[in-house]
Amino acid sequence: MTNKEQRVLDTLEQNRRRPPKFTASRIDMSHGAGGKATHKLIEGLLLPALENPALAPLSDAALIPFGDAHIALTTDSYVVRPLRFPGGSIGELAVNGTVNDLAVFGARPLALSAALIVEEGLETEILSREVEAMAAAAARAGVPIATGDTKVVERGKGDGLYVITTGVGVADPELNLSSASVCPGDKILCSGTLGDHGAAILIARGDLELEAEVLSDTRPLTPLVQALKRSAGSDLRFMRDPTRGGVGTVLNELARDSGYGVALWEEKLPIRDVVNGACEILGIDPLYVANEGKLLAVVAPGAADAALEALWSVEGGEDAQIIGEVREEPARMVIMHTGFGGTRMIDMLVGDPLPRIC
Repeated sequence: MTNKEQRVLDTLEQNRRRPPKFTASRIDMSHGAGGKATHKLIEGLLLPALENPALAPLSDAALIPFGDAHIALTTDSYVVRPLRFPGGSIGELAVNGTVNDLAVFGARPLALSAALIVEEGLETEILSREVEAMAAAAARAGVPIATGDTKVVERGKGDGLYVITTGVGVADPELNLSSASVCPGDKILCSGTLGDHGAAILIARGDLELEAEVLSDTRPLTPLVQALKRSAGSDLRFMRDPTRGGVGTVLNELARDSGYGVALWEEKLPIRDVVNGACEILGIDPLYVANEGKLLAVVAPGAADAALEALWSVEGGEDAQIIGEVREEPARMVIMHTGFGGTRMIDMLVGDPLPRIC
C-alpha cells in the first residue's frame, strides 16, 4: 500500500470515529433506508434524547434483565408498497421480520404485538387477507400474536395499510452475540441468495421491464438459527438479518463497531442472475438490496465448515456460502476482493435507491 493510499484510509477511519451530527432541516426518504442517513438520524437526533443502557448497543433488539433471565425486546414498522408481492405480503412480512430480529439476537421468541394503521376506504377483503397472512405466519413461526391495536386514518393519509409489530423473547444465556465478540480470522456466512426481496418488490411495482419471476424470501429464520446454535455453539459470535441497507450496510456496522476490517470474496456471493440483472438496470449494488429471509453469521474459523453444512441441511439454507472473513486491517472498513483480482471498498448505503420495500 502506498503512502497516499494509507493517508486516505487513515482519514476515512478518523471520519468514522466521529460522532454523527444530524444537520438536515427536513426528513427525506433516505432517512428511512437503513444507510448513512438513517444512522445520522438515529445517532445524531434520536439516541441523544432517548439514551439509556438498554438502547445503547443499537442492535435489532434490546436486552432487559428480568430476574435470573434476560428478556429480548424488538419493534419494527412495515410500509411496503404494494401490499402484496410475489412470495409474500405486508402481513406475513411484519410477523417474519420481528420474529427474525429476535432469532438473530439469539433469543427464543415468546409472543408478538401487532398494530394496524388502516386507511379509510381500504377494502375489507384486503384487510382480512392480511390478518389471515399474519395469523398463518405466526403459526408457522410458533409465536402467538398476543395483543395489538387498530387505528383508522383519513383517506389519502395511510397508503392502504401500515403494520407495526413488537416481539418479546427470552435470550439464550449460553450465547454472547455481539460485534465485540468477533475476532480476526472469523468467517462470515450468508444463509442464501441476496436481494431476492428487493427485486421481487421492484418487479411487482412495474419499476423494471423484466418478465422473470422473482419471489420474496420472507420466512422465519428460527430453523436456520437453531441449526447454527447446534453446530457452532459458543463459536457463534454474531448474527444479523440484512434487511434495510442489505449486506453491505450490516457488514459496515460490524466493522465499525468491532474495530476490525471485513473482507468479502466476490465469487462467493450467492446472487441470482435475474437479481444481478435488475440491479444493473437500476445502477445499484445487490449488496445494498434488502433481504427478508436471510441471515449473516460470524463464526470461529474452526466451526465454519460445520456451520455451513448445518445451514445446507435446513430449508432456506441450501444456497448458503462462506462469503468473507474478519481481518485486523483495514480497520473499520469492508473490502471486496473482485473476480478480476482487484479490491474495492464497500461503503455504507448512501441515499435510498429502493424506497418502501419493507
